[in-house]
Amino acid sequence: MELKIIKIGGNVIENETALEAFITDFAAVKGPKILVHGGGKLATQLAEKIGIETTMVEGRRITDAETLKVITMVYGGFANKNIVAKLQGNGCNAIGLSGADGNAIQAIKRPVKTIDYGYVGDVTGISEQTIDALLKSGLTPVFCAITHDGNGQLFNTNADTIAATIAVGMSNIYNTALYYCFEKNGVMKDINNEDSVIEHINTENYPTLLAEKIVTEGMIPKLYNAFEALKQNVKKVCIGNTKMIVENSQQKHTTITL
Repeated sequence: MELKIIKIGGNVIENETALEAFITDFAAVKGPKILVHGGGKLATQLAEKIGIETTMVEGRRITDAETLKVITMVYGGFANKNIVAKLQGNGCNAIGLSGADGNAIQAIKRPVKTIDYGYVGDVTGISEQTIDALLKSGLTPVFCAITHDGNGQLFNTNADTIAATIAVGMSNIYNTALYYCFEKNGVMKDINNEDSVIEHINTENYPTLLAEKIVTEGMIPKLYNAFEALKQNVKKVCIGNTKMIVENSQQKHTTITL
């Protein structure tokens, strides 16, 4: 049986119309499925309102103690429960979770090298038994981008990495497929041309795409996670618009292979 792990980007969460459309499509996906989400822009907006400065280094958030409180409120609170409530409204019996719930996703504090990212976690593992028990009971887990260390400490954690780690861990039980959904149609040759989707990326053409700076910035860690997941028994990884998850969809997207 195929288990679909679907990660949605912040631009979908923060756009009410896009979120409603995605929720409808996700609820209609047949078979076991897991949703993973972040919510960075919402967290930044709330932080600004309550006077907490957001510090970013190379596109990554520095998570001090006060920022962690905001992230937990937004990711684990509003963003997560808003998605779960909308899924319930579409007949999908979802349950909202952080990595701490059921000891589902464990992490360690990111080691300090040149930069101290604060309370940012690097995932070390998942509890396949916990997640499988939820799936077998007919529930659809919805994970926010928060993990824990097993000693009472929460961490802000990259949602792409969480999705990939879940896909790898659950591949011991299911054939797993990983979908990275965002507002674009896939990895594109020209960011301004929605029809320039690169439909296949593999370990042979990837170095060229990097060298030509077609793949840059935020897409690099996403593709790194994709390749690592495929090396560890994940059967399929796709990147593209949320419409690619619709059954028998003809939506163009990018398929990643080794």
